[in-house]
Amino acid sequence: MDLNSLILSFILISFGLLFYKYFLFILSKYNLKILIDDDLKKPQAFHQFPVPTAGGLGIFFSFLILCLYLFLSKQIIYYEFLSFCTLFFILGLLDDLKLNIKPKFRLILMMVFLITLVISNKFYVENTGIESLNKFLEIDIFALFFICLCFLFIINGSNLIDGYNGLLGIHTLIILTNLLFVNHFNGNNDLAFFIFLGILIVIIFLIYNFPKATLFLGDGGSYFLGAFVAISVIKTSIANPEISPFYFCILLFYLFFEVFFSFIRKIVLEKKSPLFPDNKHLHMLLYKILVKKNNNKLKSNYYVSIIINLTYSILIIPSIFMMKNGLFCKYYSLIFFIIYIFSYKMISKKINEKKIFKI
Repeated sequence: MDLNSLILSFILISFGLLFYKYFLFILSKYNLKILIDDDLKKPQAFHQFPVPTAGGLGIFFSFLILCLYLFLSKQIIYYEFLSFCTLFFILGLLDDLKLNIKPKFRLILMMVFLITLVISNKFYVENTGIESLNKFLEIDIFALFFICLCFLFIINGSNLIDGYNGLLGIHTLIILTNLLFVNHFNGNNDLAFFIFLGILIVIIFLIYNFPKATLFLGDGGSYFLGAFVAISVIKTSIANPEISPFYFCILLFYLFFEVFFSFIRKIVLEKKSPLFPDNKHLHMLLYKILVKKNNNKLKSNYYVSIIINLTYSILIIPSIFMMKNGLFCKYYSLIFFIIYIFSYKMISKKINEKKIFKI
């Protein structure tokens, strides 16, 4: 690590800590509740006391300071990260400010943002590893729709799994660390360094979010991390065309499939709108089982993060060594699908047997 990296790391860590302490001081002094999650009865609430959702503000402003430093020192700035992360952070922040944006309108805003940003940044996907799909992507409108849909699933997946202590933060760390080493060992050091900054941001946040949460990301923070991950993946895939697209599918499986499965479950099985939240996602069902078993909500909360992320980390190890083997990654990704469906059915069955739907 060079001197600039050390300076940037120091700035990031110092600002993250100072911002957090200052913001909590303001909240407590003036009894402000606009960035406090005090709704303990909503479907996706699993904390036991009001918690500040200012984490998104902390990581966003840390990111802005680093970008400003890079600009002033005439170093490389990836403006794609800046534009995507800023717009989606603002969109999430509107929810944190309790402006009650309707799900349909929020989805429309997301698509408008994505279409504008994808076109302006000239993002593209040439190879999906599936020949028939590649032919469709030769048509511009299909290519635009496909990449926007991918971004949409990743960003919403990040927001969906946020809420448990360390679940999104640690999962993001796993993904970004893999992308960091992919770029570093393939000579893409500038991109690797920018991803490294994202890793530092997440580590600082986890100090306050795991194992006991004194700070939440909020929608602004989860959208920010989702956008950062999405840009990191697309930039890495473009910079390293020799790596199988299915390797990136493996890295993103949990974020992507959690949203996809939720849509299918709600529309097909439950005959209801997929846009409204419920408490039947895999991590939520696992939490219910753990609470019933050990009767400790705090431990059950962060145990969910440990179990899911440890399992995920172990499962992706073989693909790391075979990331350039498209055939291996294609069939290995099916294992993730099988494990997810099996786990969901097994946990659901236990919940039905013990009748512990509401915890």
